[in-house]
Amino acid sequence: MVRVKTLLTSVALISIAAANTAIAQDRSVNVYNWSDYIDEEILTEFTKETGIKITYDVFDSNEILETKLLAGKTGYDVVVPTGTFLARQIQAGVFQKLDKSKLDNLKNMDPAISERMEKYDPGNDYAINYMWGTTGLGYNVDKVKEILGEDYTVDSWDMVFNPEISGKLKDCGIYMLDAPTEIIPAALNYLGKDPDSKETADIDAAQELVSSIRPNIRKFHSSEYINALANGDICLAVGWSGDVLQARDRAAEADAGVTVEYAIPKQGALMWFDNMAIPADAENVEEAHEFLNYIMRPDVMAKASNYVYYANGNAASKPLLAEDVIGDPAIYPSEETVQRLYTVSPNDQRTDRVFTRAWTKVVTGQ
Repeated sequence: MVRVKTLLTSVALISIAAANTAIAQDRSVNVYNWSDYIDEEILTEFTKETGIKITYDVFDSNEILETKLLAGKTGYDVVVPTGTFLARQIQAGVFQKLDKSKLDNLKNMDPAISERMEKYDPGNDYAINYMWGTTGLGYNVDKVKEILGEDYTVDSWDMVFNPEISGKLKDCGIYMLDAPTEIIPAALNYLGKDPDSKETADIDAAQELVSSIRPNIRKFHSSEYINALANGDICLAVGWSGDVLQARDRAAEADAGVTVEYAIPKQGALMWFDNMAIPADAENVEEAHEFLNYIMRPDVMAKASNYVYYANGNAASKPLLAEDVIGDPAIYPSEETVQRLYTVSPNDQRTDRVFTRAWTKVVTGQ
């Protein structure tokens, strides 16, 4: 009887384990993130550890993400909006509050970054910071020296907004982010105006400035400049810090004679925050929380930063960051440089229409 009972117990345990495995295999989470923005090993390891299958899609502009979120029923459980978009999307009711009782790793987050994030997400109730960085200048060192001279220092928005200088770089190729909420504030800042101005006259002035150098811009795109820089197809891009540094490393790996660098202009640059949030209509809420908690592990966040070359909002990850990440002032700027960085608040509907109208004029050249 003892043997039979033991056998039956073993069979029961095996059946329970099999059932649990089947349940785990049925669990899934759908993530919508920026392109080139995570080490894919992180996704594989998450599934291996949790049994949760990940469907991972990418986008390359906040506008694309916002259009889907506002339309509803995206099918995504975790999305990654930038701070200004996050703020107005919270107001529109497209996200659900985080269940912080399921996020033990919140303790690892950087209080200084969380405090800055309160501008967009009061109480940090709806999102966790994934990465942060700056919007500045990526350039081909040798081509710029060849055209502008050996002694020319790339440290100013003059490279783009001064038509005499950008005109000289036109033939070797300039790309610019297709992102009005990035470029218009940069133009306002260059003009000596408040980069966070919502005044129509100021926005129109910024539009006129960008339109004046429009003939010198080969393409407006928010991801293609990475390979274009790395391959030596262009000599200048207005882009995101980590993207440019990815281009730098790809160029170095290719060893084809292309040297790429990144500069934060001396006039100042935008400091932005990309954040993970859960849509209000997410179907896999439990799994979404598990994914966020996993991402906030110091080793995981360090692995992500070491891959994408962006600073992250996780203080506990810093000792695990590669030296060429934590020690690179293009990624973790000096305190002096941080003082020159600005943030912008979300646009209301009226200002958003003004931005859209201005940007349409810029991109179409009309």
